[in-house]
Amino acid sequence: MPEGLRGALTVERPGQARMGAERVALLAAIGRTGSIAAAAREVGLSYKAAWDAVQAMNNLFARPVVTAAPGGRTGGGALVTPEGEQVIAAFAAIEDGLSRVLSTLETRLALHPADILWSLMMKTSARNVYRCTVTALTQGEVSAEVQMDLGGGQILTAVITERSLSDMGLSPGAEVFALVKSSFVILARGDELAQLSVRNRLGGTVASRTDGQVNSEIVLDLGGGKTLAATITRESAETLALQPGDRATALVKASHVIVALP
Repeated sequence: MPEGLRGALTVERPGQARMGAERVALLAAIGRTGSIAAAAREVGLSYKAAWDAVQAMNNLFARPVVTAAPGGRTGGGALVTPEGEQVIAAFAAIEDGLSRVLSTLETRLALHPADILWSLMMKTSARNVYRCTVTALTQGEVSAEVQMDLGGGQILTAVITERSLSDMGLSPGAEVFALVKSSFVILARGDELAQLSVRNRLGGTVASRTDGQVNSEIVLDLGGGKTLAATITRESAETLALQPGDRATALVKASHVIVALP
């Protein structure tokens, strides 16, 4: 695995502070030094911050993990309880396990662990998010066109500012995420369309249709394991009369495609 990349664990009880690797490090330092003040200096905390952390940890668990007598910055002894020792050992074991899971994923899926974590943790309001490979760039004085391969024979094009292209350092072969809001998708029946100015035409098969009082959501199967959701008015859905199994084309303006880096 790359240097510096490992699994990390955070635990919390509703309504109370969280406990992560930093506080476990403080707990271990208290065990070594027998002093909250000395442990605070070792891990780079103020005495107050360390004492607050000890109280938070004791509140988090059913039994105290540290017994201590406040004595200011230079006084007061502290002892890590057997429960505290178990917490330290459990954290070390679980974090090691997480690291081994990431290593296994990297080996079996041929993906970088950081990419896997980004895919799992990224949250966005865009309904459609795709991991793509940049295949071509066309630069202009103000804007740039980014062509991306979605897989399954589908190509998606985005128009971004030249400044954004420079800041992101995009080049052919780069891995990116393409985001498309479902409300930006226009649907048409069938595959053969007349001449239109819309840059992106993604053909697929209707996988599902969900009607609401005002809008309908139609999901297309694009092939290659990719789907696309479109939110259109209920009236439009009724006019198109799209049903599961029908062929349809999703139209997306290039300016409505957002490009993000992993």
